[in-house]
Amino acid sequence: MTQQQAMTPEKQQEWTREQYLKATKYLADKGLVTQSIADTESRYLVPILAVWKINLLDKSVVWVISGDLPTDHVALNGSETAREVIRHFSLKWQLQAENLLNSDDKEQHKFAQLLIGRADGLYKLHENEELWQGQS
Repeated sequence: MTQQQAMTPEKQQEWTREQYLKATKYLADKGLVTQSIADTESRYLVPILAVWKINLLDKSVVWVISGDLPTDHVALNGSETAREVIRHFSLKWQLQAENLLNSDDKEQHKFAQLLIGRADGLYKLHENEELWQGQS
């Protein structure tokens, strides 16, 4: 039984709400003010990850990823799908990890290993056709 199957609908809603709050707090810490969320384009794989398409007060759009991985954001052109965004984060984190591994800091190396693992997991999710059936 997967963790998602073991969670009640209420627990799944609570997890999704927590991830939304985590994403908007992350943006606020970066000085970005949330106006609304594009619900139909955002995706959730409870309790692993949430990918939020968020409209900002300044009329720009960002994608935020949160869950059992580092919270991160990216501003793209706005027409991409959640699947494309997951692939983007995977590639971004692989590049970041490579740069971190070039440092002499052991903590940076640990974080690089985390990024490598999460990037690999994201790429596998991107490649999993079953997850994306019926979506553009």
